[in-house]
Amino acid sequence: MRLGCGAFAAGCVLVEVLGVALFLRGFFPAPVRSSSGTEHQAEPPAPEPSAGAISNWTKLPPPLFSKVVVMLIDALRDDFVFGSKGVKFMPYTTYLVGKGAAHSFVAEAKPPTVTMPRIKALMTGSLPGFVDVIRNFNSPTLLEDNVITQAKAAGKRIIFYGDETWVKLFPKHFVEYDGTTSFFVSDYTEVDDNVTRHLDRVLKRGDWDVLILHYLGLDHIGHVSGPNSPLIGHKLSEMDSILMRIHTSLLSEERETPSPSLLVLCGDHGMSESGGHGASSAEEINTALLLISSAFERKPGDIRPPKLVQQTDLAATLAVGLGLPIPKHSVGHLLFPVVEGRALREQLRLLHLNGVQLSRLLQENVPSYEREPGFEQFQVSQKLHGNWVRLFLEENNSEVLLNLGTKVRRQYLDALRTLSLALSRQVAHYDIYSMVVGTVVVLEVFTLLLLSAPQALGRAAQLEVPLSSPVLSLLFYLVLLLLWAVHVGVCTSAGGSCYFCSLSWPTVGVVLVLVSALLCAVTSALTRTCVDGKLRRRNPARTNSRWSELDLLILVGTVGHVLSLGASSFIEEEHQTWYFLVSTLCLALCHESYRNCFPGENGESQRCSHMEGRFARTAPTAKDKSIGCDVLELCQVCQGPSSLHTLRGCEKAMVLASPWLIFGCCRLLRSLNHTGVQWAHRPDLGHWLTSSDHKAELSVLAALSLVMVFALVQSRCSPMSRVAMALGLLGIYCYRASIGHVLLPWQRGSTAISRGIIEARFVYVFVLGILFTGTKDLLKSQVLAADVTAKTVGLWDVYSGLVLLAALLFRPHNLPVLVCSLLIQTVMTKYIWKPLRHDTTEVTIMHYWFGQAFFYFQGNSNSITTVDITAGFVGLDTYVEIPAMFLTAFATYAGPVLWASHLVNFLSSEPSSGSALRRACFCYALVCSAPVSVYIVLVTSLRYHLFIWSVFSPKLLYEGMHLLVTAALCVSFAAVDQTHTSPDPGRAAS
Repeated sequence: MRLGCGAFAAGCVLVEVLGVALFLRGFFPAPVRSSSGTEHQAEPPAPEPSAGAISNWTKLPPPLFSKVVVMLIDALRDDFVFGSKGVKFMPYTTYLVGKGAAHSFVAEAKPPTVTMPRIKALMTGSLPGFVDVIRNFNSPTLLEDNVITQAKAAGKRIIFYGDETWVKLFPKHFVEYDGTTSFFVSDYTEVDDNVTRHLDRVLKRGDWDVLILHYLGLDHIGHVSGPNSPLIGHKLSEMDSILMRIHTSLLSEERETPSPSLLVLCGDHGMSESGGHGASSAEEINTALLLISSAFERKPGDIRPPKLVQQTDLAATLAVGLGLPIPKHSVGHLLFPVVEGRALREQLRLLHLNGVQLSRLLQENVPSYEREPGFEQFQVSQKLHGNWVRLFLEENNSEVLLNLGTKVRRQYLDALRTLSLALSRQVAHYDIYSMVVGTVVVLEVFTLLLLSAPQALGRAAQLEVPLSSPVLSLLFYLVLLLLWAVHVGVCTSAGGSCYFCSLSWPTVGVVLVLVSALLCAVTSALTRTCVDGKLRRRNPARTNSRWSELDLLILVGTVGHVLSLGASSFIEEEHQTWYFLVSTLCLALCHESYRNCFPGENGESQRCSHMEGRFARTAPTAKDKSIGCDVLELCQVCQGPSSLHTLRGCEKAMVLASPWLIFGCCRLLRSLNHTGVQWAHRPDLGHWLTSSDHKAELSVLAALSLVMVFALVQSRCSPMSRVAMALGLLGIYCYRASIGHVLLPWQRGSTAISRGIIEARFVYVFVLGILFTGTKDLLKSQVLAADVTAKTVGLWDVYSGLVLLAALLFRPHNLPVLVCSLLIQTVMTKYIWKPLRHDTTEVTIMHYWFGQAFFYFQGNSNSITTVDITAGFVGLDTYVEIPAMFLTAFATYAGPVLWASHLVNFLSSEPSSGSALRRACFCYALVCSAPVSVYIVLVTSLRYHLFIWSVFSPKLLYEGMHLLVTAALCVSFAAVDQTHTSPDPGRAAS
């Protein structure tokens, strides 16, 4: 079966996406779970240990607090409370800490530091899986044991106001609630006012036991303006005044009730220096945690610095405070300062219950639990506790009893810390079988692409896929039977812990058929490669072809980047790799342009002699009737009249100066957004431009950038699209002015005049109009095969629509990135790719390299923190899942998408482009498949690495998303190629 290499590559990448999805499902594993009974079935508490005596304490201790208020401030970094900002903007909170009415902690959140997993950690005490960063956008109902479910089962009335994520996690648990969307980040006022407006009414009532308030405004300010925005201080002052109202109300109520109340002030995650979160920097994982109660009164002057604890410790503490069982899956331990004022017997009882819960969880998840130091310490502590209880029941009040009790308490605390640490390390069990199946699919696809490269990149760019031969058919059925046998054996032994085994039999059958078919295709390609190699060795063809310096650079750079993914430091600073590669590419292009503008002694351009050697190696003989038109075209181009010798002086000077111009643009963009880990915190041009003191400079820069975008794009647009582009760019500036990012000439102050909804939607109309016009021209060119002009204009209109959308979603200080991207594309098209006669493979890989570099020029990194989720809400007045996710993905990957779109335009600009698009699609698929194929093997081997969750896992998500974007681009390549190769009546007749 003959197949165009473009369609073949698009199909391969789609299959690879399925393989990566299966690998991700197995790699991001199920967290540590308890297998004892049903999820929320009440179990009798463990009795108090005793040595020979009979203890009468077999029930849970009574609640420590009558009411509990949890005030969760999204993105409450520890230094916002305990640092200079806290002293300045939160005076009442600082007063409570200094007075001794509060215990202060720095609660460490484990990555991913996004809201939904952190709420689960706070309420269940468990460590959610990393895949919850995806579920964060559509939170499912929480089924595992948690404090909220235990409180509801105990008859406690719970009221909630704030982030609707709580309502999704606990849909039937609140007697009263009012949820607000957490993803509309442009709103940081109403989203908190909607919570506070209920406060006075609820505090006056006494018909509740637990009140939960989740404030989102601080997090939204961080996403929009960063942690150093003046708005942060105002928001912290607002939160401090709300805390004072709650605490004052609780104190006045305590005068009428003997039992104290507890006020918890905490954050779900921190905030990076860029304002985002999701990764593992100190600013993102360290959150403030305050436990405020009249029961915590300490002696004057007893000031304790905030102690570092785990965020998961709060679940056990809240359960003890409410007199509830500790959640079964909790890996945290009780925060002892909460109970240190209680009687010694009660302290030991609570510590013992926490130890029993942790030791049971350890036994169910660690086969060699008996050799764990924490388990051994807990056994010793239990025995000592039993001796203490025996002495206590004998009414022995001597000093021996006190000393033994103190020793038991110290032993318990050490055992709890060790058990908690051991369980935290035993975060999850990997689904190895699903990972292996996904890896096999990915590696088979990559191997097939690699073996097919010689045939796909030469001549007519078509492939012969002989899947119907008898030998391969026999191999196919044998492999399929073997895979079914393995699958049945693995699933029989794995039980229900394997995702791939839980799929339906037809679905599993399709996957196994696919694996078998891919293996047959790889075998066929390998056989063909070996036969071709033997023929070449028997009949060596003498050619003067050789690898150029540019070819070697492309090969070494691509392979070197793939291999660098095995080191955590190279992943954290991957932008440096791409900056180095594009800078080196500029120098190589400079060297090549000098060689071609100043030829050697024979007076012939070295580039053309190199290309002629390459064509001589691949040129068909006279007897071969299937001559590749791409080869013929490039041969004619090299010998055509527009060689470097025919260029005028100014044009030749531009050819020589272009690499340096590109190099200068790249160097300037490196200073605009510092990314990565090592230098991300240092000031850059972006921070300078976005500060409130330089709004005028930002306004001028944004206006000039939009004018430059129009100047660089409009020349090849259709007249209708040109007008729409101008109006759309004008609308973009009005949108940014309406939300207060830039200034209008007639605007006196910097106050936003609207939320920008109308202005953004105005731009969307022009984006859709331009895309529609371009699509219409493409369809017209498919109907009229000879109308090449319509196809060229249509492709450029589609590209222009994407440029306009990117300009709308980019923040104002990032508009120069878009301008430089368009400028570099224009310069390279006119003065490098065409004059120097680069072939399709070189042009494709150059587009890929620059697309990757511009991904990082935008300020992106391999950390989830740098994903700009504000782009997903441009023009939306509420959270709409699909548009928000599409806009966020496009804004993040705008660099690679725009460069790939330009590649299609460049290769389709000539009527006789031949098989260039198919070759480009195949080359793009191959070069994008290499990193993800190698990386999943590296990640599998490094799955127990220290930085697996903080460094390697976020990069794995980025690679998976990038492959999905690549699949969409390859499908677009193949679709455009089909419009180009539509049936020609004249050719069909011949």
